[in-house]
Parts: sequence; C-alpha cells; structure tokens
Amino acid sequence: MKEDDIFKRATLVKQVEENSNWDVIVIGGGATGLGVALDSVTRGFNTLLLEQVDFAKGTSSRSTKLLHGGVRYLAQGNIDLVKEALHERGLLLKNASHLVSNQSFIIPNYTWWDVLKYTIGLKVYDFLAGKLSFGKSIRISKQDTLSRLSTIKNGKLKGGVVYYDGQFDDARLAVNIAQTAIEYGATVLNHFKVNQLLKSNDGVVSGVVAEDTETNLTYTLNAKVIINATGVFTDEILKMDNSEAKNIVRPSQGIHLVLDQSFLPGNDAVMIPKTNDGRVLFLVPWHNKVVVGTTDTLLDSHSLEPKALDKEVDFIIATVNNYLTKKVTKADVLSIFAGLRPLAAPKDKSEKTKEISRSHKIIVSKSELITITGGKWTTYRRMAQDTINKTIAIGKLKNVACKTKNVIIHGAIASNDKSQHLYIYGSDQERIQNLIANKPELGETLHFRLPYTKAEVIWAIRYEMARTVEDVLARRVRALFLDARATLEIIPMVAKMLAAELEKDAAWEQQQISDFTKIANQYVL
Repeated sequence: MKEDDIFKRATLVKQVEENSNWDVIVIGGGATGLGVALDSVTRGFNTLLLEQVDFAKGTSSRSTKLLHGGVRYLAQGNIDLVKEALHERGLLLKNASHLVSNQSFIIPNYTWWDVLKYTIGLKVYDFLAGKLSFGKSIRISKQDTLSRLSTIKNGKLKGGVVYYDGQFDDARLAVNIAQTAIEYGATVLNHFKVNQLLKSNDGVVSGVVAEDTETNLTYTLNAKVIINATGVFTDEILKMDNSEAKNIVRPSQGIHLVLDQSFLPGNDAVMIPKTNDGRVLFLVPWHNKVVVGTTDTLLDSHSLEPKALDKEVDFIIATVNNYLTKKVTKADVLSIFAGLRPLAAPKDKSEKTKEISRSHKIIVSKSELITITGGKWTTYRRMAQDTINKTIAIGKLKNVACKTKNVIIHGAIASNDKSQHLYIYGSDQERIQNLIANKPELGETLHFRLPYTKAEVIWAIRYEMARTVEDVLARRVRALFLDARATLEIIPMVAKMLAAELEKDAAWEQQQISDFTKIANQYVL
C-alpha cells in the first residue's frame, strides 16, 4: 500500500470490514480518546477508534490554546496536578514541536501585595517544572510592563510578573495524533457512531455495534476492552452499559472571544489572575489574532454545538475593558466559540465549578467497561497511559510498558520557522507547497482576510481525513475560529472543492452548504 493510502477512508473502512475482533476499541476521538488509541497501538495492541463526528469536534477544539501546568491549581494547592501537567507540557514541546511553542505571559500587578504574591508563586511554578522548564519567571517594572503591553491600563499599575507556558493549536494536534496512531497501525475513523454495546453471557462488555454515518452501514465489532473516552457524552455510553447508571459528568461551559491583534500587539500573552467571579482570564496571541477567555458556567445539558450565553459574552467584554485602554465592543468580536468541560458531577450539588477537580478519573464498571473522564489537553498522554495501565492491571490485556513518552507526533520537526502560517504542518509543509507547484491555482487564498490556501483544503481531504466543509474550515484550517464572517463567505467554494474530491453530487454539496452555514452563524456575535 502506498504510504498516503493509509489515511484514505476506503482503506480504514476496509480494515473494519475485514477485522471484527480487536484488542481495544476506543469510543471518542477527542484529545483523550486519540491519546488512548496512540498509547494502545504503540504497545502493540490491535486498536480501533471510533468518533461519531470528527476528531476534536467537541471540547478538544475549543480550548484556550494553552498547554499549562495551571497557575490556578497552584493557588488551590493542587501541587501534584501542576507537577504532572508541567512535566507533560515539556514532553509535548519535544514530541509535537511544530504545534507547541513557548509563550511568555505577563500578569499585570495593581497592588504591592500582588507583586509579592505572584513573584513568589511563580518561582514555585518554575521549581515544579524542573528540567522541563520553559523559562524562569521574573518581576518587571511598571515601565517595562507598559512597553511590552501597550494597550494595558496604567492606572495603579505597580509592575508585572513574566512567566512562560505552552501555546498550541488544539484541533491540529488532534488530527496529527490521529495520523500518528494510523501510522503505527491503528484504525482510526471519524463519522462513525457507536450505537450499542455488546455483552457476553456473563455480562462483560465484549464489543460494539457502530454505524458508518456516511454510508449508514452497520458493523458488529468485538473487542477484549472497550474504552469510553467521550467527554461530555460519557453518561450516554454509561447508560448504554447500564440504563440505571447515575450521571457522573456535569458539563461546564467556557466561551472565548477572538479579537484582532491590535487589542494586544506584541508577543506577550496576558493573564488576569482574579476576575470578579474568582477565575483567571487569559488574552493569548494565536494565529495573528487574540483569544480571550474563559468563563465557567454549569449547564444541565450538553450538545455538539454549545451556544455562548449573553451573560458570558458581557462578562468577558466587561472584564477585558477593566484592563485595556482600547475598548472592546461586540462589533470587534471576529469569532466566538463555546466549549464544554466534562467535570465530575459534584456529589453535594455544589455549583462551584472552579473547585471541582480537574484531575482525571478512570472508572471500571461492573461490566468491565473502562471510562476515562476529566483531565485537560496538557495531560492527554498521561491520561492515556493511566487508562491502558488500568486495563492491564485488571487483566484485560497483557503487560506491555507504555512507549508514548518518546513517540514523535506526525509533522514534528526540530526547527520550524513560524513566520508564515504553513508552519503548523511541520514536515508536511513541503508537500503542500508541491501541490501548489503542480497546480498554481491551489496557491490562491480562500479569503483576503484569511491566510489559508486552496491547497490546504485539498491536503485536508486527501491526507487528514476531512469529510465535510465543517471538518475543513473548523478544524483542519482554523478559519471558523479566527474570522466567522469571512468563513461564511467561502463555504460554497469549499463545498464545491470537497464534492469534486469526494465525487459527491450537487445535492450533497447543497446539504453541506446549508449544514455548515447554520453552524458558522453561531460563531458570529
């Protein structure tokens, strides 16, 4: 088989048709599920991952774009979680160097007590990072703070503290992890929905019934182990296993606003350590824009496309305007996106989300279904390691050591010039440029306000398993997250390219346009 054919849907579906017995079936293609599939296959287990929509469709594409130890958890005294996350952050910089970069953050201090508190607190953060530190934190003067953050309010500013953390592109990392798992021999499929769990006579989960949502064909697949890594959909799978199961996840919504770079020129991110609801707010440079977030709103229900609430938007704009001299209005928002965190449901009906643990939990049901929940992008690899270790510990798989500390993610290259936007493809950049060399019109940009080219759309379809306009414009290129209005204008063009590549008819193309237009409109404020 040609090296590139391994990413073709026909190849992957054929593997499912020809193999009804697996060691491990992972349900869910977000950060956690993809991590588990990669961990499993690199230990030599025959691994299948099924994702109902697209990789990172839910929570995993809607983060604050940070790989961090969590300064906030430090304040809560959760030292172990911080230490684990800082270690994992260092591994990610090494293993996915094309997507992860070192980002400087400035905490503006408006009281002398803050100066003292954050100077000391961040020295502890540095210490916990050990050898995998991204750089030492330092206190800077008022003058330096103002020269580095030209739009920050002067007022009672006393100075700032600079510290270093990781910044990345979440959905791109998800796609690259999926590719890596396939390169190691896993079968990884998006647009493939698990509708039922199968059980043996003694009540042990032994497989799944899954549907290819493109062809509506159903497959019965057996496995030694079924792993539920479905994030906010965790409870649905637990109820498939046992209709009496109690809900263990409570979704908490976080929204982000995307603004033009002029609101935060320069290279530094800003961390506002204490908003009036006791959270932290970040302003992070990302793909030549600024991502601002996030909120924490407990919800009673969840959906694939959560909607930002008016009160959340108002809260972020009001908070940012307390700190910036350049006023943010709703008209300035280029895109707005909401994500759901799958928090462990509090036992005592507590509504304080910021106190609910962010560490992950692995649950083994009576049926031996394994569920992994909680955690965050930074610790995805460690969560996967713990999950497969647990599976081995309960005797479901043979004992093989974890390999992922040294597994390089698809695309990673040591030196990566980040001055042009193709850097996110790492070692694949050259091949995208070859597409353009062979067919110069693929070098045209999709929209004058976006950096992306037609070649990237073709690349996403051929080699990155993109199957819909949404897969392309939301997660392969990040157009929807950077400028929702510009994205609305290019939907018909991308639908046409997709239909041509996938050999679909005009009716399919129209359906794609209407489906994605509905979604994209929710990203416009």
